[in-house]
Amino acid sequence: MTGNAGPAIVPGAVFGVVGALAAFPLRLAAREVERRHAELRRGVTRRTTHVVFGRALLAKAGTGRTGDAEIERRVKTEREAGRTLVSENGFLRLLGLLKAPDASSLSRQSLIDQSRLAGEDLDMLSLFDAFEHDGEPYSFRDLILARKYAGLIASGASWGAIARSVHRSGPVASLTAKSLNLGSQHGRPDAIYLDDGRSELDGQLLFDLGSGMSADDTLEELFAEAEEAEEEGRHDDAAALYQRCMAIDARDAIAAFNRANCLRGAGRVAEAAHDYARAIKLDPGFVEAWFNLAGLMSDEGKVASARRHLQKAIALDKTYADPVFNLARLEFDAGNLSEARRLWVRYLELDGESEWARTAQKGIQFVDLHMARTAG
Repeated sequence: MTGNAGPAIVPGAVFGVVGALAAFPLRLAAREVERRHAELRRGVTRRTTHVVFGRALLAKAGTGRTGDAEIERRVKTEREAGRTLVSENGFLRLLGLLKAPDASSLSRQSLIDQSRLAGEDLDMLSLFDAFEHDGEPYSFRDLILARKYAGLIASGASWGAIARSVHRSGPVASLTAKSLNLGSQHGRPDAIYLDDGRSELDGQLLFDLGSGMSADDTLEELFAEAEEAEEEGRHDDAAALYQRCMAIDARDAIAAFNRANCLRGAGRVAEAAHDYARAIKLDPGFVEAWFNLAGLMSDEGKVASARRHLQKAIALDKTYADPVFNLARLEFDAGNLSEARRLWVRYLELDGESEWARTAQKGIQFVDLHMARTAG
């Protein structure tokens, strides 16, 4: 679940944004984060410590339960990775750009018990700022909202339909004095209505970005379009879109990295290597870029270069198992059996369960058998 993480951002934190921010340009948010000696990036990498879920993700995912399920899977993935999940409003409060709500005393469990709202729905609605607070302690107004939301869900609404609707009417706390009804009563099963159905909360997100923000808006749209093309395997189209993103924001290491992956998928090896190097130059700690560049070099038969990049990836992130495995395989193929064995042993310390772990075990057995035969 989300929580009130306090008044300040911890120096050294790395924030990743999933979905565009609906109320504040990412460019300005990045500037505020950097002033606090932390980092803000579009997307998530292994270095990411906090994931901000922008409310525009609700619109990108679509309006049905399939879209909701996609968001739920992403939330589950980031939570299981040990990252702190932050709502958009929670993020703005951390930056001091949004006033914190009045002090409250209701715990998450108390809100669940008193409202009969399921914990999973409470967490998702909190993450997309459907309450006054983005996490415990909650307020009495949050309890009123939770009861209304529980009633809507009991009538067939999803948390996503609610989250897409509530921001249309202004501050969510203003909904405490209004009656909310599911559209099934009015022939619109996906709509939520105020009072007796005279005013529809039509699920359109409220974008209040002020003037002069068209470049930010265009960038977010381009990046989302590029991600979609990449997911669909349209590598050349995605690469072109990421190139446009980089033209708008030349400091975006993730756009360069994603473009490199697309170029590699399209067989444009030299260009891919260039963009991996560009991502590394922009962010020297970008361990995935070092790892993927190593894979590219290995595919091209450039063993010494691949070895250096894998060693760098391991040095940057000692818990990253993949480069350890690949370096072990590289050393094995080069005939450096004792070094391959050492690396496979290390890999098993990081991953003892997967199919790759079984391969590492077989590699160790082979080296041991070979050395025993040699010694004999």
